Order: sequence, then C-alpha cells, then structure tokens
Amino acid sequence: MTEDTLFLPGLSPVDGKQLQVAFDGGVQSSDGGVLLLREVDRRLGLATRLARCIPDWRDPESISHAIADMLRFRIFAIAAGYEDADDCDALRADPIFKLAVGRGPETGEALCSQPTMSRLENRVSWRTLVRLQAALIDQFCTSWSKVPARIELDIDDSWDAVHGGQQLALFNAHHDGYGFLPIHIYEATSGKLVAAILRPGKTPGGEEVRKVLKHVIRRIRRHWPRVEIFVRGDSHYGRPEAMDWCEDEGVFYAFGLGTNAALAALAAPFNEDAGVRRVRQGAAAKVRRYGDLRYAAKGWRRERRVVARIEASARGTDTRFVVTNLTDKPKRLYERVYCARGQMENLIKAHKRHLASDRTSCTSALANQFRLVLHSAAYVLLHALRAAAPKRSFWRSAQFDTLRLRLLKLGARVIEKATRIKVMLPAACPDQAIFARLAGAFAPSGP
Repeated sequence: MTEDTLFLPGLSPVDGKQLQVAFDGGVQSSDGGVLLLREVDRRLGLATRLARCIPDWRDPESISHAIADMLRFRIFAIAAGYEDADDCDALRADPIFKLAVGRGPETGEALCSQPTMSRLENRVSWRTLVRLQAALIDQFCTSWSKVPARIELDIDDSWDAVHGGQQLALFNAHHDGYGFLPIHIYEATSGKLVAAILRPGKTPGGEEVRKVLKHVIRRIRRHWPRVEIFVRGDSHYGRPEAMDWCEDEGVFYAFGLGTNAALAALAAPFNEDAGVRRVRQGAAAKVRRYGDLRYAAKGWRRERRVVARIEASARGTDTRFVVTNLTDKPKRLYERVYCARGQMENLIKAHKRHLASDRTSCTSALANQFRLVLHSAAYVLLHALRAAAPKRSFWRSAQFDTLRLRLLKLGARVIEKATRIKVMLPAACPDQAIFARLAGAFAPSGP
C-alpha cells in the first residue's frame, strides 16, 4: 500500500478537526489477550499432550512448523473466534499469535499456512483420533487439584447440519436435513469437557451408547479407580445395554424413559390422584405427583426402578419417566438430580455456538473428528481461563463469547528489541484488573 492510499476516505471531521485514519500503526494485533491463552496452555500442557498423539510423517530436515506449534496456532485461533483453517493465512504473520506460539513477533518465522494446516487435518488416522480422545480424557482427569469423591457425567448429542458430501452425514427426519449428531460428555458439577465424538446423524443405538460409556469411564478409572461415577442422559441413552453395563461396573445412572402402554397403566393411579387434587384446588391450579414404580421392559434382563413425574394442569396431564439405580426419594430424584441435566444445553452451546464446533466441512469423517478435537481443546482452554477468576465474580460464570470480546479482543502494539519484547495494551481497557488477575494466576512460579 502506498502513502497515497494509506488514509481511509470519507470520515467526517471531529470538533472542526480533520480525521485521518490509516493502517500505519506499526506492528499491532487486535488479539492481545491471546497471550493469556498461551499461559493457560503452558500450565495445562494441552497442545503438547495432543501433539504426542500424532505421528509426524514429514521429512525432519524439511520441517518448519512442529505439530505442537500448529496445534497451538489453530486452537488459539478458534478460541479467538477464527474457526476456519483458512484464517491461518490471514493470521500467520500476526505478532500476538506468533508470540503465543513462541516466535518473535518481528524476527520470528511466520506461522503455518492454510494448506499446511489442512494437510494435518486430513492426515490423521483412526488410531490417532482414538489416542487424541484418550488424551482429552486424561486432560480432564489431571485438571483436578485433588481426586474427587464423585463425578457426574452428562451425555447428550447435538445436531450438526452439513451442506456437502461429508462422510457419515445422514438424513434426520426430526431436524429435516442431513448432518451429524456428535455426542458430548461433560462433568456436570464443574462444566469440564470430557469427550466430544463425531457420529452419524441418527439416534445412537444401545451398543453404541454402551461402547462410548465403556471407553470413557474405563479411561477415567485408570486415573481414579475408586471414584463414584453417576451418568445422566435423556431417553436416547436409556438403553438396556447401557444400563446393564453400568450395573455390572458399579456406575450409577438416571436416564429418561419413553412412555408406553405398560408404563401408562402403572402410573394411572398417580395420574388419577393428580387430576382429583387439581379439581379440588381449582381450575387454574397445577398439581404435581411423583410415583415410585417397578418395571421391566421386554428387552431388559431385570426389573428396574422407574420414577414417574405427573403434572396435571389446564392443558391436561403430562407424565414423564426416569429409570435409575439411585435410591433418592422420587421428587428429589426427578427435580434435583435428573432435571439438573438441563445445564448440559448451556455447555453444548458454549462448544457449538461460541466456538463454532459445527464447522465440520471436510469431506473425510476423520478430518472432521480431528476438527472437533481442536474445538474441544479450545473449550478446555477457555474453561480453565474462566475457572481462574474469583469465585464470586461476574467472570466466573461469563460466557465464552464474553471472555473473547472483553479479554481476548484487545488491541496490542508489539515492539521487539534485542533483549526484550514489549506488548502495549490499551490504557483505556475497562477490564485491566481482571486481565492482570488472570495473567498472574497462570504466571510461572519462581525467579
């Protein structure tokens, strides 16, 4: 760009003074807060852990970008709102991203390009993806300062629409389109991600649910052999194969259960009682009753406990069922235990909407699963950043897009000298205090 074209045209004067705006501010970036993510990754060792799972097929003498650096670049970019590999071309010379990956902002080599990143995405094998999923579970376990006595695993799926010829894409009548239904698993009490698994766009079967739970829980128990585990999910996951495995392995569960004629007959006395109570209390009343049932479906190996929730209102009677091996009282089990899974929707929203994890546009299912791993890693970094905020502060429950807007999207001027690198953030930044607090939380200890 020449001197004649530096200034942006058409900007009106301010207070009688000419307004001149140009892209001539020197070595600057609009993502100064990415340096916080660098410190989070350094503390967690996440990119290094994932990189160890990926065999490097390249000629050692021709390598310019280590796999760990490529992963850091891509994960930091996703967390900062750049969800496509194409963004690597625009960001590869950005001084803050170069700093975050460990290169000099001016003297360091540019980061990897989009073609290099795409080759990595399409090179991973099925075995590599299995190792990467195991690494995410290992990261989840090592993120706790002490072994918990009990963990609660929420499992659910989320619609991921596709618009091309991607492998595994199936037509789903409920969503009226082609796509995937990836399975997400989170630890409910902490909101930490455990696993995210790409799969076809159909409801999971019993064997698939059992297999997922088996691999995830057994990996967790390699770290915590005695931890008490509770699994919660909707009726998609209340499969006999899953319940059988949970009972055999000493895992507690609470799954939604679809209604049928046999369950309706068992719940009929509670329905009638709720209707009578509503009539006595008035037409505008809403009455809830809870029933404790014993039920065995045709495909079950044994009779199991089913809790019924009956609600009678002006709209009629609504009955829901939960199958469980817990012993809590029916009301508490439904309202306090099972319904707590509603928080899962917010966690999936953070993963899918705030981090764009539905950008699964590669043709290969393996490449799309690899992308899901990278977006999951970005979730881990932002969750850890948020968890370092003071417990009673606004930041402890802030959404990821708020963290990005307020803490990552900061203008920064970078000056590289012979013995130091200076990063100048805006003096008018309204969130200086929390930025400094979080930077201090992840600062290296010692001299």
